[in-house]
Amino acid sequence: MKRQLLHKLRKIAGESNVESSPEDMLCYRYDGLERGAPPDAVVHPASAEEVAEMIRAAAAAGRPVVPRGAGTGLSGGSVPPAGGIVIDLNRMNCIRSIDRENLIAEVEPGVINWDLKAAADGEGLFYPPDPSSTRVCTLGGNVAENAGGPCGVKYGVTGDYVLGLEAVLPDGNIIRTGGRNRRDVAGYDLTSLLVGSEGTLAVITAMTLRLLPRPRARRTVLLSYRELAGAGAAVAAMASSGVTPAALEIMDGTTIECVEKYRPGYLPVGAAAALLLEVDGEAEGVDAQLERARTACQETGGEIVFTASDEQEAEGLWESRRAISPSLGRLAPAKTGEDISVPPARLAEMIGRIQAIAADHELTIAVFGHAGDGNLHPNILTDRRDAEQMRRADMAIKELFAAAIELGGTLSGEHGIGLAKAGFMDGAIQAQALSKMKEIKRLFDPEGIMNPGKIFG
Repeated sequence: MKRQLLHKLRKIAGESNVESSPEDMLCYRYDGLERGAPPDAVVHPASAEEVAEMIRAAAAAGRPVVPRGAGTGLSGGSVPPAGGIVIDLNRMNCIRSIDRENLIAEVEPGVINWDLKAAADGEGLFYPPDPSSTRVCTLGGNVAENAGGPCGVKYGVTGDYVLGLEAVLPDGNIIRTGGRNRRDVAGYDLTSLLVGSEGTLAVITAMTLRLLPRPRARRTVLLSYRELAGAGAAVAAMASSGVTPAALEIMDGTTIECVEKYRPGYLPVGAAAALLLEVDGEAEGVDAQLERARTACQETGGEIVFTASDEQEAEGLWESRRAISPSLGRLAPAKTGEDISVPPARLAEMIGRIQAIAADHELTIAVFGHAGDGNLHPNILTDRRDAEQMRRADMAIKELFAAAIELGGTLSGEHGIGLAKAGFMDGAIQAQALSKMKEIKRLFDPEGIMNPGKIFG
């Protein structure tokens, strides 16, 4: 059966666009989560029509399909749990058009997030969603996970910019949802249903994305805190001041130290926490915004330690922020990065819970994330050779999730559920709502071939 399926796939995509050697398959058992199994084969389609033929061939052979972008996800969303066909969409990497008049981009799923940002910027436009992997992650993966990023506090997440989709269903039919209109209430919103569905309902093959005019000015500053709780409290103070920052990122002392050893820059080594604050808008308004934001931060114990004087220095601050995940690898052999989200007003309380959980289980948990909208990334630093430590880490993860839900939050703010959190959904979603989600999955994918094991386990 496998040989016949490989023959069909090679006829569809060409010999050079189908991989099946054991060494190649090993690379596709991982994304940012080190969990999964090698696929039977990896295919590299060039069009929606090829994707449709591949899905039909896999379905006829009774093999599951797993869509994959850059493999930067952190929840196991793009890895097979037990074989199957990985559909790697990186060949479909064309920015088809940028419409300046209507503020719209037509793109394929393999386009790198950063490349769309650069293309939009060249037209005086702005594509806000900015995951920390922006320089390597793909837009198809961003849509599948409904990825966010630092700009989410002001500009929202990927789904807020998706106007329409082209996608291939599990039966091989191609569906087009939405369109180019900002307002469209004709029928059910299938576009929003597919956004964030993690490849469990369809394979996304094209996107119509909303753009914005580029902000005329921005100001970027770094604040130091003597207490992590004070940095968390700054979020509520900022809201009270009437300022909506373009970004408000938090880093604890462990994170700061790791980043500065990995990539020396501007972060305040020795501080308990730091906030990276950015405001943007019209040139005449950003300085007033920054002053109100600065006052709010000072009221919670913050002190400005660096102000970017130009775009290069601002980008240097952001490069330090993006370096967090790789830098933490220097502190321990392994880490488990979580993605809880709570109402911003409960952020300081959630940080306190994380600190208590770390102390109770004698673990190092680095805390960073998107403070402005309550999305935290507590990273548990571990050594997998230490079975007792891993047992404590597993207990800590359960307690982190329970604390987030107790405070009105959720298991995932942007990384998705994937394989990593599928076992926790029963405790996070109302039973009736979860049942309806599973019904939708069965309606789209009655044979269960589309990215199995994700979201529901």
